[in-house]
Amino acid sequence: MKEIDAIFAVTDALGVHREALVIPLGPASPGRVRKLPSGKLEITVESVRPLDEWLAELPALIAAAQAK
Repeated sequence: MKEIDAIFAVTDALGVHREALVIPLGPASPGRVRKLPSGKLEITVESVRPLDEWLAELPALIAAAQAK
């Protein structure tokens, strides 16, 4: 839950509505953001790198996924 709350802090600041997100419960390496066919953003938490380090990159990952 800590990871999801941290992701919401970033996405809320970017103005991304929470209902536009899909956050799988299991982390992966590498963490990623991709646009699903439904138009929602799937955000998979990074499992290897420290969460704070990965969260610093999250806005850029979201912008790249939204541009596709």
